Parts: sequence; structure tokens; C-alpha cells
Amino acid sequence: MKTDRIDAYKAAPEAMKAMMGVEEYIQNCSLDVGLIELVRMRASQINGCAFCLDLHSKDARKAGETEQRLYLLDAWYESHLYSEREKAALAWTDALTKIAENHAPDELFDDVREHFADREMADLTTLIALINAWNRLAISLRYQHG
Repeated sequence: MKTDRIDAYKAAPEAMKAMMGVEEYIQNCSLDVGLIELVRMRASQINGCAFCLDLHSKDARKAGETEQRLYLLDAWYESHLYSEREKAALAWTDALTKIAENHAPDELFDDVREHFADREMADLTTLIALINAWNRLAISLRYQHG
């Protein structure tokens, strides 16, 4: 049996228009583009989304990200290559991507807030929700990388 990819833009254009509206907001939000791409890469690693990993690794490099930091992203918590702010964002990404396991604990929320103002925290959380939605669409609708 052949499994064909579903083009969500053709199948549900209104839904994709809404998703792209949130995407446009994220592109102009309070967060640095480099941090945005790290978060997208990390959530996509956790979710195993090859399509998004391919896309966002290219976008991260265009934004000035180094190969070494991309290679070490899966072990961000033990690397000195990421700032404390980046580590806070990545910890929040891990928690929200795995929210069924941990329910975004208060202690982590408080730790992350030390590095992000309220608007940035809302933007970061929206970004994480959005990349998780994109991962789920790409994986379930059989999008292929490259």
C-alpha cells in the first residue's frame, strides 16, 4: 500500500492561513531569530520530525548558527556553548514538548521567568506550541524532507 503525502495547504487552506498568521507573528515577535531557530530545532528533535529538522537546520545556519551548536543541541543541558537564557528557553521547550509527562512544573516556570520578560515568555510559549503543531502536521500528513 502506498502512503501519499497530504498537502495541508490544498486540503485545508483556512487552517493553514491561520497557522501562517501565528507564524508571521513569531517572525516579528520579541525573540531573537537565533533563539527561535534553536527552539524549533529542539522541539523537532524531541518529536522526531525530519521535515522540520531539515527546514530549521537550514534556517538556523542562515541566521548565523554554528554547526557545532546544532550538533550539540540534543545535549544542550551539559554544553557550555549555550547561554543561560538559551538554556532556559531549551528547558522550557523540552518541558512543553513533553507536557504530558511533566505538566510544565512551577519550579521550571519560575526559573525560565528569570530570563524572559512577560511578553517574551508568552512569545516563547507560543513559539513552542506552534512548532509542536507544525511537527504534528508534518509527521502525520507524511511530509518528506529535502
